[in-house]
Amino acid sequence: MTPAANPSPPDLPEETSLAQALAAIAPHGVRTGCRLIREGDETHLLPEEARSIPARQPAMRRASGAARWIAHRLLADIGIKNIAIPRAPSGAPVWPHGTIGSLAHDDDMAVAAVASVGNIVSLGIDVEPALPLPDDIFALVASGADRTDAVNRLFAGRILFAAKEAVYKAVYPLDHQVLGYEDITVDLNTGRATTTTGRSANLVYCIAPRVVVLAFIGE
Repeated sequence: MTPAANPSPPDLPEETSLAQALAAIAPHGVRTGCRLIREGDETHLLPEEARSIPARQPAMRRASGAARWIAHRLLADIGIKNIAIPRAPSGAPVWPHGTIGSLAHDDDMAVAAVASVGNIVSLGIDVEPALPLPDDIFALVASGADRTDAVNRLFAGRILFAAKEAVYKAVYPLDHQVLGYEDITVDLNTGRATTTTGRSANLVYCIAPRVVVLAFIGE
């Protein structure tokens, strides 16, 4: 069954700007997309997807539908059409065989990244508003080993937060281990991150019009 055939309005300026920013940072072979979450986006969930998502709050289901709307189109671009991306019990999306990907959303924007399995073996993405990270959250996220002095100080905490979320999403499918923020060390000066489980990830990010971090792990 195909996603619901609701007419999609033209891209909005923020979507166009973010799509261009994502395309500029994505490594070769990784397709990215974004969508401002709209009323009715929950109807883009395929039946298997809808059954797999336990959240009943309309906002959460709309966000999940928006993220999968993007992912369905990214997969179609590489020849994989009408395939569900259900939610695993762990919360991670289950990608079609031979593909990898990641989904994320904040209150207003959903993003996705997709690639065929190849030189990159796992992806993670996170999106955040382009605002300073509150001090109490920064205190939970940051460690003395993190390096952020090469980035805009106003957004350094927000980028760090998004980076750790993206790294976790990239690492979990490989190791199936739950990691805390203290288990992930991020060096934004070099665009690298390491975990206490021995994984190493590359990081790329954009700041405007949203903070988005893409983490990817090679062979």
